[in-house]
Parts: sequence; C-alpha cells; structure tokens
Amino acid sequence: MQTKTFGLFDFTQKVNYKNEILAGLTVAMTMIPESLSFAILAGFPPLVGLYAAFIMGLVTAIFGGRPGLVSGGAGATVITLIALMQAQGIEYVFAAVALGGAFQILVGLFKLGKFIRLVPQPVMYGFVNGLAVVIFMSQLGQFKTIINGEEAWLTGSTLYTMAGLVALTVAIVIGFPKITKAVPASLVAIIVVFAVVLGFGIETKTVQDIASVQGGFPPFHIPNIPLNLETLQIILPYSLIMAAVGLTEGLLTLNLVDEITGTKGNSNRECIAQGTANIANGFFFGMGGCPMIAQTLVNLSAGSRARLSGIIAAITILIIILFGAPVIGKLPMAALVGVMMMVAIGTFEWASFRIINKMPKQDIFTGIMVALITITLHNLALAVLIGVIISALVFAWESAKRIQANTHIDDTGAKHYAIFGPLFFGSTTTFLEKFDVANDPDQIVIDFKESRVNDMSAIEALNNITKKYSAAGKSVHLKHLSPDSRQLLKNAEGVIVVNILEDPNYKVATNKA
Repeated sequence: MQTKTFGLFDFTQKVNYKNEILAGLTVAMTMIPESLSFAILAGFPPLVGLYAAFIMGLVTAIFGGRPGLVSGGAGATVITLIALMQAQGIEYVFAAVALGGAFQILVGLFKLGKFIRLVPQPVMYGFVNGLAVVIFMSQLGQFKTIINGEEAWLTGSTLYTMAGLVALTVAIVIGFPKITKAVPASLVAIIVVFAVVLGFGIETKTVQDIASVQGGFPPFHIPNIPLNLETLQIILPYSLIMAAVGLTEGLLTLNLVDEITGTKGNSNRECIAQGTANIANGFFFGMGGCPMIAQTLVNLSAGSRARLSGIIAAITILIIILFGAPVIGKLPMAALVGVMMMVAIGTFEWASFRIINKMPKQDIFTGIMVALITITLHNLALAVLIGVIISALVFAWESAKRIQANTHIDDTGAKHYAIFGPLFFGSTTTFLEKFDVANDPDQIVIDFKESRVNDMSAIEALNNITKKYSAAGKSVHLKHLSPDSRQLLKNAEGVIVVNILEDPNYKVATNKA
C-alpha cells in the first residue's frame, strides 16, 4: 500500500538523494541565465525573471502532475506578453499572468488536460525538433555584443575565447559520462569551465554581464491597475493566449517525460499546479511561466526521477537571489551555452530521420510544418494547433475515401444498400454517388450495420437522398442505426422524414467501447 502525505509525495518511491540534489543544482544553473535573458528580452526587470523561476519551480515541483518535470520563467509564455508590456506596462502583465493562471486551473478542474491526447505523433516530432532548433539558435545570441547601440557578432580573441570555452564544455558533457555517471556531466562541465576561467583570469562574458541577480524575497504585491471592464478587455486576450501556450508546452513536455521514464503523469493535476503557480507569480512580482523542456531534459539526464530535484532547483535560485549573486554573477556564459547546446542536440528526435522514409507523406509534411512554425514564430500553441488541424483534415480526407456501398435485391424486390465507413461531412458526396435513383425499385433499404451517422452534414445527405427517391415515388428505409445515430435523426425531426426499420435485438458498437 502506498504511503503519501497530503496526497503529494509517494514515500514508497526509491529516491536517489545524490542524483536529485546534483540534478537540482544543475537545473538551477541552466535556468538562471535563460530566465534572465527572457526577462530582459521582454523589457521586464531582471529579478522578475528569477522570481518566476523560483515560484514556478517550487509550486509545480510540489503540486505538479509528475516527478521530474521542471517549470520556470519560460520564454514560450513570456513572448506572448511582450506586446502587453510595451503597450500597458508591467502592472498589467502581472494581472494578465494571474488571470491566465485562473484559466489554467479551470482547465484542470474540468479535466480538459486529457485532450492533449489528440496531438498526433508527427506533431510531437515537429514540436520537439522545432523546439530543439529554437533552444540551439537562442544560444547563438551569446556570441553577440552591443557596439554603439547595435548588436554585432563577437570578433577576434573574444570570439575565440567564447568558442573555445563552449567547445570545452561540450567535450566534458560528451566525455565525462564515459568516466563516471555518478555526477551529472553538465554540472561538472560548468564547474570545470568556471575554474578554468577563474584560475587563468580569462576575460569572457559572465552572468552579471546580462543582469544583476541580487535581490530579496519575492514581495507580495497586488497589481496596480483599475478594476473595471476596460482593464479586463485589455488583459483577457493575453491571459487566454498565455494560458494556452503554457498548457500546450506543459502537457507536451509531460507526455515527453512519460515516454522517457516509462511512467504516467497526471495532466489535469499539472494544469492546476501551473495555474496556481502563475497566480502566485501575478501577486509576487513574477513574469509567469510553464514547464521548460530544456531544463526538464537536463533534470532527467542528470538522473532525477523524483520531485526533490525541482524543489532543490527552486530553493537554489532563491538562495542565489538572496546570498549568492556575487559568485553566480562571475559564472561564464560559455559554460551555460555549451550545456544548453547539448540539451538541444539531445532534445532533437534524431529517430525521425531514420523513419522518415517509412512515414506517410502527409505525416512528414505535418511534422515539418509544425517545426517551421515553432522555429520562425516561437509560437508553440499555434504550431501544435495547426499541426492538429492538418492531421485532422488528412484523417477526414482518408476516412471520406473509405465509404463504400454493397447492394443486393431481396425476395420482396427491395434493394438493399449496405454502407461501410463513417457518414460525415467529408464522405457525403461519395455517399450520394452510390445511389441509382432512376433505376432502383420502389423500396430502398439503407443498412448502417457497418456505418454511422456522425453529423448534420450526414443528416442533410440522408435528407437529400430521400427527397430524390420521394420525387421518383419511391420509399427509403434506414436499418441498423446505432443509438447515437438515431438520436441525431431524432434531433433533426422536421429536416428529414424517413422510415427507420426497428431492430431491437441488434447490438451495435458505440463510442463508449
């Protein structure tokens, strides 16, 4: 029997404390520069990014949908708020983040997280591959500097130093696991490169060159905005988009962790935890966030399989804000860039290249489209939505082509049409082409034993065919309709008049099976 405290922690789970602590420290080291970078990109005070990393990390580590998943001040959600920040200021951003969190809690309470199952595998491939490219490309920004107010690539010795340190980091991350896996290679790489830079007095870009990481405990703060309908109209669209982007990235990341660990997470619980964390962000100077796929993969590759690493990472970030800024500020960006580049390479689904010649052309197209949208627009929700729509349309097209009709004439002279395949908006044209109104006898039986009436387009198709037969003085009978199909026809009374042949002893499969 499982022992749990407050329904949060499973104490029957074997926890490797060394792995969890080291993984948490590594995650914190990689999360700090990313949170700072995105905060600065959006025009927020740098500490707002670190507060988000701490709050999101702690709340979701404790209450989230599964162990191993890491949340923080993620760029995917922050990007959706840049326009609001520029137009209205940070107080409106805090309000939008809190409202977005409320929407995420509602999604979890109404158990809508399960709809992530509608995301097909090609969309997952495209999402992951696109995100890997985005993570990798974002690291190239560290090879740039500001000259006379304009961004320019590093040159000369500065460039060679940066590239050399990144190469050293990558080499350690690749080579160290061959020596031992007792300590996360990425953490070793960060420490070694840090030591090399300090020991030899190497001049290179550090964390404090991006922004100061020193501050106090996140203060409670009610967003200073007018509480009226106009304010709601301003922040509502941003809140909805932010909530959707956060949940999309979060639930896809949760699915990815499920696959890697071979365990099952709770998507609805993750939605509630994300929402709670974002509400806390709105009232404690955080920029909001969601699960971070890169940090989650760092966490898993470091051997974490429990909630402890996420808690350690969040507390480490808080300690650094309070006390460790002077040390962390000197951390070379090259070490963090190297680790994140290796994360990007590890994130990419290289298997998709091996199976690409075995995949249907439409799946290849879908995966590439999702990846391109993710890379060019950085809008993960839009990329996944378009991918799902393309997959749904392809499925509808393929299903529409499968509808068939077998015919025979019985002893009474009635002609039977046995329909195979679903009757829905995509297959109605093919369905209508199966009938020979002019040459058929007076009595027609349409048998739906192997079919189903799915929507109003199907109802309209039946209405049209019965009108044609009626105009020719002939009668149509429907047979073997499933209960839900009959309900559709009943709901459409007044639109269609047909003689349904009752068959109470016949049991037809339903969607509940």
